[in-house]
Amino acid sequence: MEKLDGKSMDIVKANIEVLKQLFPEVVTEGKIDFEKLKLILGEEIETRNEKYEFTWHGKTQAMKLAQTPSTGTLRPDKASSKNWDTTENLYIEGDNLEVLKLLQKSYFGKIKMIYIDPPYNTGKDFVYKDDFRDNIKNYKEITQQTTKANTETSGRYHTDWLNMMYPRLKLARNLLTDDGVIFISIDDTEVANLRKILDEIFGENNFIASITRNTNSSKNQSLFVSVSHDYCLIYARDISVLSTKHAENKWSVPKNNIEEYKRKIEELKNLGLSNEQITEELKQLTKYPRFIDFVNYWYVDERGVYRKGDLGGVKNGNMTPIINPLTGKEDPVPPGGFRYSPEKLNELIKENRIHFHTDGSLPTIKRYLDENLTQRPKSIMSDDQRPDNALLKEFNTPFDNPKQLAFMKRILSVGDKDSIILDFFSGSATTAHAVMQLNAEDGGNRKFIMVQLPEKTDEKSEAYKAGYKNICEIGKERIRRAGEKIVQETGKTDLDIGFKVFKLDSSNVKTWDPDFDNLEQTLFDLQDNIKEDRTKEDLLYEILLKIGLPLTIPIEEIDYNGKTIYNVAYGSVLVCLEDDIDLDIVQEMLKYQSEHMPPKVIFKESGFISDAVKTNAIQTLKKHGITDVRSV
Repeated sequence: MEKLDGKSMDIVKANIEVLKQLFPEVVTEGKIDFEKLKLILGEEIETRNEKYEFTWHGKTQAMKLAQTPSTGTLRPDKASSKNWDTTENLYIEGDNLEVLKLLQKSYFGKIKMIYIDPPYNTGKDFVYKDDFRDNIKNYKEITQQTTKANTETSGRYHTDWLNMMYPRLKLARNLLTDDGVIFISIDDTEVANLRKILDEIFGENNFIASITRNTNSSKNQSLFVSVSHDYCLIYARDISVLSTKHAENKWSVPKNNIEEYKRKIEELKNLGLSNEQITEELKQLTKYPRFIDFVNYWYVDERGVYRKGDLGGVKNGNMTPIINPLTGKEDPVPPGGFRYSPEKLNELIKENRIHFHTDGSLPTIKRYLDENLTQRPKSIMSDDQRPDNALLKEFNTPFDNPKQLAFMKRILSVGDKDSIILDFFSGSATTAHAVMQLNAEDGGNRKFIMVQLPEKTDEKSEAYKAGYKNICEIGKERIRRAGEKIVQETGKTDLDIGFKVFKLDSSNVKTWDPDFDNLEQTLFDLQDNIKEDRTKEDLLYEILLKIGLPLTIPIEEIDYNGKTIYNVAYGSVLVCLEDDIDLDIVQEMLKYQSEHMPPKVIFKESGFISDAVKTNAIQTLKKHGITDVRSV
């Protein structure tokens, strides 16, 4: 019976396996022959001492940190979850570095989109140092302390931030699908450094764009320029795969602030203004950055608001003049002719879809806003944060500078409707809110994975006064209230507005989490290798992570004579973590095996009544074609 490995995915080993598949000839007795690899790669090897690179103190250790497996686990917390039995969403409390390591096996290549809003490193952010030897212990110590900022006086201001970000981005890339994308919000403080490490991790050729976001708030502490923007960098996992997928189905998003613009138009109409007066007001309104997408959508008729479009712009078009109903005369024909036939033009005139002028200008076609609600995402975006502040006030979930819900919905809409979206700097959980709202609006089935460090709230803050002791409490409560509000407003009861909560902790298995400071006691305790304060369900989910199954996979609990058998993924994995396991339990487990493939079967190592029963159990399973039998 094979013993389960208590570590997360070994990334170094996985990379070596890929190298072996690409260049099998460079493998000598299980080792990589770098001299032979150099010969194969020819002149593409850089041998000069001086070369273009971006480096800093601690970079090598940061790279190693990303490759070091985690022996931790994620423990289920049903009490603070919502709709545990049916939801496919996750909320994970813990250090995102360790969480990303633990998700490697289960979610490798499965995340369609990642959005993060990491610390901007403004001197007030929580930027802590990882512990190369034992980051789980480090995490526990940190969460018992108050927030610590990364101040400019630290002497390693940018270095500490880069050492925090590099391994997390390295691990995040592994989780993306081949056509996956990552969006990262940042400001001027670290945008240049972030761009460099993203170029290194994702490759310069996979850079998509840098969005400049008007934040509608100014940093007036500057003596020279009042900064009122930040950025969102976008990279693809593989730009060639993404480009092929979207060759005919280009990214398309709703125009920025479209609902607000339409409300403004209705307000102008209600004032009794003429169409010409409304046009003049709209010309003034679109001077504001947040309405930049509606420049030229100034004109109004009984059908709605529209902009003027070109009726020409072609070669060898229709040269037949049309009569201007306002002047009764023929209008000039565009150079090259009309793009429509005489019959089509007459049809458009009858439908009042041609805008005529009285000054001799060329006639134009009316392009209505309601028929052009989407556009290619623009590299300049502007969203008003006031609605978000009002929303969090309504939910009684105070949070400084929440990400705009409108912005999040816009970028999420470029992905597939059944995507998994990961945010490992979750904050107030705007990303989760946006996922639920977007699903309600377009019928999508997106799922979210939120990861957040349970960073303590300041005792002087509004959040603390409202009863929230850490940021995770704010995020979870926002998701609960946002989900209920969406259902109430839409009437849709089939939406997934739940989430399973998991919390980062040390392993449930003593052998996977040894106490090096008291090795004698550790060896004594291994008579029963499961920690006393852990449940069978804690251990079950650790097993799922270590064998690479998603945390939302369906699990059926079967009660057999007072003992629990776990039927995972419809018989793909069968688990029994009880004591006093006998052959009757093994026979019962066989009833639930999958019809399509032999299942993995997992027992607790010390759970069998005797060694003889263990041996007979393995033989019984083999007779039924089951050879993948493991123990913990």
